[in-house]
Amino acid sequence: MIKVKDRKLLLLPGDGIGPEVMREVKKIIEWFNKHKSLDFKIEEDLVGGASYDKHKNPITDEVFYKALESEAVILGAVGGPKYDNLEFSKRPERALLKLRKELKLFANLRPAICFKQLVEASSLKPEIISGLDIMIVRELTGGIYFGEPRGIEPIENNERKGINTHTYTTSEIQRVARVAFDLAKKRKNKVTSCEKSNVMEAGVLWREEVQALKDKEYSKIELSHMLADNCAMQLLRNPKQFDVIVTDNLFGDILSDEAAMLTGSLGLLPSASLGTKDKNGKTRSMYEPVHGSAPDIAGKNIANPIATILSLAMALKYSLDLDKEAEQLEKAVQSVLDDGLRTKDIMSKNMKEVNTSDTVSYTHLTLPTNREV
Repeated sequence: MIKVKDRKLLLLPGDGIGPEVMREVKKIIEWFNKHKSLDFKIEEDLVGGASYDKHKNPITDEVFYKALESEAVILGAVGGPKYDNLEFSKRPERALLKLRKELKLFANLRPAICFKQLVEASSLKPEIISGLDIMIVRELTGGIYFGEPRGIEPIENNERKGINTHTYTTSEIQRVARVAFDLAKKRKNKVTSCEKSNVMEAGVLWREEVQALKDKEYSKIELSHMLADNCAMQLLRNPKQFDVIVTDNLFGDILSDEAAMLTGSLGLLPSASLGTKDKNGKTRSMYEPVHGSAPDIAGKNIANPIATILSLAMALKYSLDLDKEAEQLEKAVQSVLDDGLRTKDIMSKNMKEVNTSDTVSYTHLTLPTNREV
C-alpha cells in the first residue's frame, strides 16, 4: 500500500481517567500506522488540571498553537474535585471553552446509540430503547456560556448578583442548523429544533431562523419545533421519535447528557466538535468522549475506553476522510461487545469482565490487517 502524507493528531489526555483511556487509543493509532500505512504523527501534551498543576494555567499558548496546526485534536477528560476552589478562569474546564471558542468549533455532534448487545444496560424498557440512534447537534460557541456581560458583582443590602447573558445572532443559528440539516440528508431527513421560545426572545429568534433556513435551502427535510423541557421529557417517554436534534449551547449540554444515559453508560459515547473550513479547506475539529474525568476510578485500569475509541473513529470519518477505517474500528468495537467482553460499568450476568487495556487488546484482534482487506 502506498503511504499517505503525515497527519498530525494532537492527543490531550487531561485529568482523571483521561490519561489511561488515551493511552489505549494511542495504541490503536500506532496499530493503524503499522498495519494500514497511515503515518499518523502523534503529539501529546497537557490540558486541564494537569496543565494547571505544571503551568498554573489550564491550557498554555504552546498547546493552543499545536491544536491549530493539527488535523484533529483528541481529548480525554478534564476536571476533578481538587480544582473546584480555583478562580473561574483557572479551572480545567476553561481549557475546553478556550479551544472551542478560539478554534471556532461551533457544532458539537453527540450521537446517542443503543448497542444491541447492551439493551439491558439501559434503565428504560427494551422496547423503548432498542434500536435507538439519535444525533444531537449542539451549538457550541454562543449562548449563555459565552455571552457578555457576565460575572458576580456586589449590590445593595450586602447581597451579590450573578450575571450571565444568553444571546444569539442569525448567522450563529443558521450555521449550526445547516450542519443538522446536512446530517439529516444522510440519515432520515428529519430534524427537531429545540428552544424555549415561549419565555425567551433568543428562543423566538432561534425558531424563526431555523425555519427560514429550512424553507430556503432544505425544503425536503421534515422539520419540527419543540420546547426544550418537552424534549427532555420526550427523550424518556419515546426517544425513537427523534433522529437529528439541533439546539443551543445550554439546552444541548443538558439534552445530550440525558440522551447519552439512555444508552446505559456515558463510557460508550463519543462526540465531535467541528468548525468552519479555513482558506485551505481545512476544518478545525476536536473529538472527546462524553464521559467526565471520573477521578474516583482513575488509575485503576477499569475505565471503559470505548467512548474514546469511537471518538477516534469520528475523527477518522469527519476530519481525515478515512471512512473505511472508521467503519472498521466501529465494527471492531461491535465485535468486542458481541464476544461478551464488558468493563465494570456495563458488566452484566454471563459476560466476561475486562479492564481498560484488555478492551483495546481485543479491539486490535478484531481489526483486519492489509492482507485481510
